[in-house]
Amino acid sequence: MVARGCGGVWRRAWQRGPGPGPGPDPSPRGQRAVVCNARGGAVPAGKSGLAPWIPVVGLEIHAQISSNSKLFSGSQVQFAAPPNSLVSFFDASLPGTLPVLNRRCVEAAVMTGLALNCSINKKSLFDRKHYFYADLPAGYQITQQRVPIAVNGSLSYSLCIDNKMSQIVTKTVRIKQIQLEQDSGKSLHDDTRSQTLVDLNRAGVGLMEVVMEPDMCCGEEAAAAVRELQLILQTLGSSQAVMAEGQLRVDANVSVHHPGEPYGVRTEVKNINSIRFLAKAVDYEIQRQIEELENGGTILNETRAFDSKLGCTVPMRDKEGKQDYRFMPEPNLPPLILYDAKSLPANMNHQQVINIDWIQERLPDLPSVKREKLVEQYGILPEHSFTLLNEDGLAEFFESVVKQTQMKPKKVIGWILNDLLSYLKQYSLTVKESPVSSFLLADLLNLLEKKEISSTAAKQVLAELWKGEGKTPLEIVKEQKLGLLQDQKELEQICQAVIDGQENE
Repeated sequence: MVARGCGGVWRRAWQRGPGPGPGPDPSPRGQRAVVCNARGGAVPAGKSGLAPWIPVVGLEIHAQISSNSKLFSGSQVQFAAPPNSLVSFFDASLPGTLPVLNRRCVEAAVMTGLALNCSINKKSLFDRKHYFYADLPAGYQITQQRVPIAVNGSLSYSLCIDNKMSQIVTKTVRIKQIQLEQDSGKSLHDDTRSQTLVDLNRAGVGLMEVVMEPDMCCGEEAAAAVRELQLILQTLGSSQAVMAEGQLRVDANVSVHHPGEPYGVRTEVKNINSIRFLAKAVDYEIQRQIEELENGGTILNETRAFDSKLGCTVPMRDKEGKQDYRFMPEPNLPPLILYDAKSLPANMNHQQVINIDWIQERLPDLPSVKREKLVEQYGILPEHSFTLLNEDGLAEFFESVVKQTQMKPKKVIGWILNDLLSYLKQYSLTVKESPVSSFLLADLLNLLEKKEISSTAAKQVLAELWKGEGKTPLEIVKEQKLGLLQDQKELEQICQAVIDGQENE
């Protein structure tokens, strides 16, 4: 997925009568269009000659750390386990239990911070952030408010201008900080019985909160930034980042203001669990705020949720201020101390410390580097490299086919993106679930490259391969007589037979 670009300002592209308007209209006819300029620049004024509105979007992203156990306890981490089957005494907040920091979670946070160009704090602190929710038995969350593990980073992401894959722009969002914290449990609402049940399996699972500065201006930018972050996390292995399983959750802070004025009052759209919904939620909230202000209303500093069925945001609660959280230092955890090659004490047991430089040296190639290598090595277009990486496992599939076929990579990419990917999307399959392996596709393309079959026949063979009946491309060609005639005498005999048949008629 490569999102379309957007620029620094928006303008209203709908008309509406004066006076206060109705609430959100979820129907297609109630949707309001917003023009977004990828190259930036001035746009026409809004209603009544007002200056254009400038949207401001910042994100807070919670990524579940890929670890076998929780952040402060030895309880196992497993998705969809039976309720309350993975809960230690500490997770349930029994008196007298103490937290023990998970080394793997710290390494994952350092790795992620380095990949996002952050400065890693050699000394970071843990704090208590107080909530009173049924699924948080301790009444507080252990997090890093004062001195987080990583600060002052950046994330570059790319977008297409005007939905044209051939026109890609690269933008950058600043990373304010990355902090370690524990997840809460999960409340399960049973509307039939009018009761809420609590599952503490998720309580205490390690999270990295990535706080992005308000450097974005629309849903498409937010979606592109989160998708790039998701690819980075998956490449590092620091998080599986599967949004459908709650491993990557996004809170979007949105406000609008006129040029030269201070930022407007912001709202927070909580717990968005889909990149597509993120783009829709941010764009809707921008539209809602502009319309509210232009009709004489005010924006409340509140927390909202995105209703994916209605396509709109709805109020949840008034926004809590920091004073409501009653932050305090976590008394049961000492400062987290990290080292680099220069600060590492002599005769120190390397198993007992975390060396930032050691992690830096072992960072894998990030998605941006992989794209550059794909373009340079195979001569494919930059936009094709984005598609290859955005589909999980597709780049590896492409490279495997290239190694096994005589066809040039520029031709192979067409078959991968136009034909294979179309089948995968048609049947809602991942690359790993494809009934056509890289070996079978390479075998088919070799037949085409040797001119043993035509391009039309090759597509017919691919359709047969997709049925997964275990036949090879050559077997299908022979069974259905799809091969091109190579014997000139045989071809002459066929032509003569056709001519003779016409004479007889």
